[in-house]
Amino acid sequence: MSSPQSRNSKDSKERVSRKMSIQEYELIHKEKEDENCLRKYRRQCMQDMHQKLSFGPRYGFVYELETGEQFLETIEKEQKITTIIVHIYEDGVKGCDALNNSLTCLAAEYPIVKFCKIKASNTGAGDRFSLDVLPTLLVYKGGELISNFISVAEQFAEEFFAGDVESFLNEYGLLPEREVHALEHTKIEEEDIE
Repeated sequence: MSSPQSRNSKDSKERVSRKMSIQEYELIHKEKEDENCLRKYRRQCMQDMHQKLSFGPRYGFVYELETGEQFLETIEKEQKITTIIVHIYEDGVKGCDALNNSLTCLAAEYPIVKFCKIKASNTGAGDRFSLDVLPTLLVYKGGELISNFISVAEQFAEEFFAGDVESFLNEYGLLPEREVHALEHTKIEEEDIE
C-alpha cells in the first residue's frame, strides 16, 4: 500500500509532465491579453490626464499668416497663457528657410506654443522689415511683445537646425518644458516591461 505522501508527489509529477489542455492554454493567453488591455487602458488614462492637466489649446504645427490683420488678430485673440512665436521672413533670404524648417520641428515638440510665420511683405509694415533684418522672431504672450530678435540667423552657425533654435529660445526662457517626451518615456518603459 502506498502512503498518501507518495501518492501526492506522484500526482504532482503527473501534473507537471502532462501536456497543457486547450482550456488551460486559453486561460493563460486570456490573462496575457488582459494584461495588454490593462496596459493600453493605463496608457490612455495617462494621456487623458496629461491632456487635462495641460492647460490651454494645442497646436503642433506652424500657422501661415496671410495678412497684417490676421497677424494682429492672432496676437490679440489668443489666450493669455499661450506663448506665440512669429517668424517674419521672405523667400530667398539667407536663414529664413532653415528657420522655417526648425520652427516646424519645434511646433511638433512644443504643441502648447503657437508657432506662426508671415512674409514681411504681407505684414503691412514692410518698410520696418527690410531684407537686412530678416529673419526676425517676435515672441508674444498675453497680447504683449515679450521678446524680439532681429536678424536672428546671425545668432547661429552657417547651418543651423531645430536644436540650435530650441537652445537659443530656452536661453531666454521662452519655451515651456517639453511634455511630449514624458509620454514617450512612459511608453518606452511600458514596452520594456513587456
